[in-house]
Amino acid sequence: MADLRLEREFAVTPEELFAWVSDGAKLLQWWGPEGLHVPVDQQELDFTRLGPWFSVMVNGEGQRYKVSGQVTQVKPPHSIGFTWGWHDDDDRRGPESHVMFTVEPCAKGARLILDHRELGDDEMSLRHEEGWTSSLRKLEAKLA
Repeated sequence: MADLRLEREFAVTPEELFAWVSDGAKLLQWWGPEGLHVPVDQQELDFTRLGPWFSVMVNGEGQRYKVSGQVTQVKPPHSIGFTWGWHDDDDRRGPESHVMFTVEPCAKGARLILDHRELGDDEMSLRHEEGWTSSLRKLEAKLA
């Protein structure tokens, strides 16, 4: 199983960063790779509580990409854990992987550690690395 780990530092407090990676209204401002957006009526994106979540990301041509899972851990302002599974065109959920957001203090302010585990293979890990890297650029722009 391939795993992915990304780290980014931000000039905000850990509490502020935790809000940006957990609160649905803030998540919607950076969730999904550049060029994609999440329509407000096509999501249940709230990592402040345990339970189900989903989002549908839409590109400029109208193609839809649905992902869903369960929030399995919320420990403010330190960590959030959730499962992750893409849906196919018939809305069948595919293989499940696991994501952990960890927020910790650092000299700059706060560090986000993103661990995405059990991605299946190196190709899947690379595609997720590209997607998460693009999404994190959007978060960096919001927090700049």
